[in-house]
Amino acid sequence: MTKKTSGRGQRDLRTKVKTARGRRLSSTLWLERQLNDPYVKRARAEGYRGRAAFKISELDDKYRFLVPGARVVDLGCAPGGWCQVAVQRANALGENPGKAKGSVLGVDLQEVEPIAGAELHQLDFLDEGADDKVREWLGGKADVVMSDMASASSGHKQTDHLRIIALCEAAAYFAFDVLDKGGTFVAKVLAGGAEGELQKLLKQRFAKVANVKPPASRSDSSEKFVVATGFRG
Repeated sequence: MTKKTSGRGQRDLRTKVKTARGRRLSSTLWLERQLNDPYVKRARAEGYRGRAAFKISELDDKYRFLVPGARVVDLGCAPGGWCQVAVQRANALGENPGKAKGSVLGVDLQEVEPIAGAELHQLDFLDEGADDKVREWLGGKADVVMSDMASASSGHKQTDHLRIIALCEAAAYFAFDVLDKGGTFVAKVLAGGAEGELQKLLKQRFAKVANVKPPASRSDSSEKFVVATGFRG
């Protein structure tokens, strides 16, 4: 005979955060969402520095650019989740002796805690000569340039969209300088994807350009990612 339950156990599974003095409601709701986010929990369990690691994993599952032996540059790499995934998939630690050993180079405005298998530098990629430094550190050209960067939010949707498109465009021009022929460019954009001049620019330089929202990207987020493959050089 099946025992009936009140369902109270299931209702209690969701962690609720009490509003604290001095904490805004929006902050409380964000904290509650973080505590109940399955990707946040997975990131902690699997040792990743953030849920963003699953975004690049899902993009790579679909487009296969982080292959063993790949030379990868991660722009704005803090806190390091994308680098962690790249190290594993490009075989940067050489843990799979049967496959080519890749390399991962991360740059950011701020200092980033060391990541085994990745070479990290504090650098503004917009500085003059930054592309030369990256090629020097990498020992040649890159197979992948990726960016999860986002400009500081102004609270005005249209302004934020323009800012992040401008940042994505700057990252694209940087990629043109450091990518090897056949390479891949991956970057975060906002709703609508890579638009206007940027879309036109990428289609001129790459064989294929796609705008994608991976499952790990929150449904209420306006972010998408542009994945441009087959750099024409």
